[in-house]
Amino acid sequence: MNTPAAIELNLEKIRKQFPVLHQQVNGNPLVYLDNAATNQKPKRVIDALTRYYEHDNANIHRGIHTLAERATKAYEETRHTMQRFINAKHVEEIIFTRGVTESINLGSSSYGRAFVKAGDEIIISGMEHHSNIVPWQLICEEKGAIIKVIPLSEVGELDLDAYQKLLSGKTKVVAVNHASNSLGSINPIKEIIDLAHQVGAVVLIDGAQSSAHLPIDVQALDCDFYCISSHKMYGPTGTGILYGKKELLEKMPPYMGGGEMIKDVTFEKTTYNDLPYKFEAGTPNIADVVALNEAILFINELGKENIANHEAELLSYAAKKLSSIPSVRLIGTAREKVSVQLFVIDGIHHFDIGQMLDTRGIAVRTGHHCTQPLMERYGIEGTVRASFSVYNTKEEIDLLAEGVERIVKFLK
Repeated sequence: MNTPAAIELNLEKIRKQFPVLHQQVNGNPLVYLDNAATNQKPKRVIDALTRYYEHDNANIHRGIHTLAERATKAYEETRHTMQRFINAKHVEEIIFTRGVTESINLGSSSYGRAFVKAGDEIIISGMEHHSNIVPWQLICEEKGAIIKVIPLSEVGELDLDAYQKLLSGKTKVVAVNHASNSLGSINPIKEIIDLAHQVGAVVLIDGAQSSAHLPIDVQALDCDFYCISSHKMYGPTGTGILYGKKELLEKMPPYMGGGEMIKDVTFEKTTYNDLPYKFEAGTPNIADVVALNEAILFINELGKENIANHEAELLSYAAKKLSSIPSVRLIGTAREKVSVQLFVIDGIHHFDIGQMLDTRGIAVRTGHHCTQPLMERYGIEGTVRASFSVYNTKEEIDLLAEGVERIVKFLK
């Protein structure tokens, strides 16, 4: 896949493609800084949803009429686009799911139930989202396996020396995020994968925060599983993918039973379908998968390097602006980060900060961000999270900083 040369993005042109940005919230222009939770959708994605329902709506794969054939073609086109997007070797290694949470549950349930046994060990990191903790806990409780946790430093980087000491012949799975949804830290997943493979473990990567920001080449990484959510890469909610190496997916039992995942059913026995359909039971989220194709094309046309450069500039600018405000403390200052910044204001609850910023039309996320163990690591209940996307501007960060300054002055 050819990638666009590094360029300075035309923000005015980009922002015009996102209808939701052009509105007033509480009497102020919307400043949307909650992109790590979900980012906004360009008009081409919204139009693809409308076009599908207005012209092509039909169930896929089993119909022979024209609408069914058009719907199937559009649905499978997204699978091929995603294959190229992450450089999967085989198109059947792309399994459509409802998003990263379901992808992790599919991997943990299907692989875990088949290959994890009592006494085995599963390694996760101290910065994981609950979606990459709880599914592995369920498997460990069921199988009698043990979870071990990679610790992290004060600035929010994984301790790789400690990780190497955790690895052993008992390690069956390593599950870590590519980038933290709370800290923004980018993890050295290639090194993590290589070390895990040395002891025979398989590796699942949570790519929720990386798909729109970082280059992903699953063959170069040699990861065994990689999980992506559409709605964090300018696509619709409720869809995503699990990438899995073909040889592993073929050995794994189905995750759900029903239509499409079968070849033949009798009351005595069912024969399962080939990949990828073995893991895609029932009528899928067809329209949103079709629209996801446009989101991928949007990213490809802008170029991930260009997106990352712009977001890195925003992150650096925001860190400087926020850290210069008295009583503001930044959480997570790793050297390599995606565009996420946590902060707290001493003496002020994070919920209150979020509500006061909202009165000025500034949307941020507050709470523990589904990373309660991480909050405990830093001795805090929760934080404010500002997260930036390709359509955000320095002027919006100025408004955020001005809002935070007003809160500090008012409550101090």
